[in-house]
Amino acid sequence: MDEARARDVLDAAELTVPVRGAELLALGENAVFGVGELVVKVGRDAPGLLDRARRELGVARWLEQADVPAVRAAESEPRIVDGHPVTLWHRLPAAVRPAEPRDLAALLRLVHELEPPSFSLPRRELLGGVERWLRLAGDAIDPSDADYLRARRDGFASAAAALTPHLPPGPIHGDALPRNVLIGPDGPVLADLETFSFDLREHDLVVLALSRDRYGLAPEAYDGFVSVYGWDVREWEGCAVLRGARETASCAWVAQHAPANPKALAEFRRRVASLRDGDATVRWHPF
Repeated sequence: MDEARARDVLDAAELTVPVRGAELLALGENAVFGVGELVVKVGRDAPGLLDRARRELGVARWLEQADVPAVRAAESEPRIVDGHPVTLWHRLPAAVRPAEPRDLAALLRLVHELEPPSFSLPRRELLGGVERWLRLAGDAIDPSDADYLRARRDGFASAAAALTPHLPPGPIHGDALPRNVLIGPDGPVLADLETFSFDLREHDLVVLALSRDRYGLAPEAYDGFVSVYGWDVREWEGCAVLRGARETASCAWVAQHAPANPKALAEFRRRVASLRDGDATVRWHPF
């Protein structure tokens, strides 16, 4: 879905506020627009995304009832516009400073202390998109690299299923990065709720460990995260398995952009080469 299509859907959503000149805030799995005091998320017209939108709104209500600082829904059900799920959210105030890993850790502690909601949350299917992303990459990537990632996916999926967790499984955010936290006047607020899952809580902690090792997160920033959360996932013997699964998924995710973006292709090749060489010190660039 490109921006033009997303704006067509936004125009057809029949909002009570003017949408002309709406600010595009993000364009990825969803197109996210700022419309006055609202944020409007336009999803793709793909199977399963309506259910995901409904679940995200349910997560928002659940977190509000639990007094967890998070984005709040402006409507309780998604609108359906030409097959696209459209959800409305209250717009957060401008950030007073950038979010830090320690801010994320404080919110994760709150989430990880919650009992599951009354509705079901899915498992965190970290590797579920690998095949789709590789198919989208098509001939832009070396077939041997695609086969290598498929083999890694299968191996890590089996290994992850056999893990013994250190923490009790429960609700997790699923994409626990500082970019999904906004620091408002009243403190940190959790955003992007669509990946909430019921799974190993270690999933939420491995993300920052990988950021430290692969993406250049400063060691002192990671130490702050660990200090606030109260435990370092790198002490757990299963950490390497979840890290390997996330690396595999992240590599395949970049591959889908390779046909149209030479920088994505270069980054994909960098990542695959580092995995093949077993070199955990090669820096990956966010994409």
